[in-house]
Amino acid sequence: MVTIYSKDSCPYCVMAKNLLKNLNIPFKEIDITRSPEIMDELVKKSRMMTVPQIFVGDKCLGGYDSINALHKKGELIGLCR
Repeated sequence: MVTIYSKDSCPYCVMAKNLLKNLNIPFKEIDITRSPEIMDELVKKSRMMTVPQIFVGDKCLGGYDSINALHKKGELIGLCR
């Protein structure tokens, strides 16, 4: 299962969700706009201080640029299934 941690004012979050939707990859969104404690946990887990953060299970794929690069290489769908 793909999980995307996002904030409501983040354009990269919107682009990441749109990419996943366009590829028919189901995902669960966790909006952390008003949850700084979740962001603190994510920083410890992924060492990233930005959103979006996209996970498949416990594996962090990165943010929008990372999943877009995986998509361009033809690898994203396989990783998310």
